[in-house]
Amino acid sequence: MARVDFTKPTNPYHYALHCLGGKWKMTILHEIYTYGSIHFNQTLKVLPLSEKVLSQQLKELIRDGLVRRIVSGDTFPPSTDYVLTEQGEKLIPALDLLYIWSIREMDAKQIPIDADNFAVHRAQQYKDALPEISDAHRVWDDEEYQRNTK
Repeated sequence: MARVDFTKPTNPYHYALHCLGGKWKMTILHEIYTYGSIHFNQTLKVLPLSEKVLSQQLKELIRDGLVRRIVSGDTFPPSTDYVLTEQGEKLIPALDLLYIWSIREMDAKQIPIDADNFAVHRAQQYKDALPEISDAHRVWDDEEYQRNTK
């Protein structure tokens, strides 16, 4: 997203959209939250996005203070991790609410939901918040889920 002049009064929704607007930003933030950090190349293998898009989205998340890039120089080539900042961590509960709302709306409108989303949103909080969808679609009934939540 283009840089906006935030020296003038700004609508808070516009600011939120500025920080989160981007096809992959919320997914990237959730990936970092779920795994504690992400590596650029590993993320490219997991998410269906281009190197250019991932690079741009990460740069914008860093610029907006939601993600921090950490380069470890004790290996060759240097290892680069992306982690949430304190501000990024504070955003996660809001993203969770949006995710749960989206799942409910999509289910009610019979919009197909990408099954991969259920694979990464495995925390008990999602199952507890979406019991009717979980039961109807048998989303979190597999043995791996049962092992991971005990």
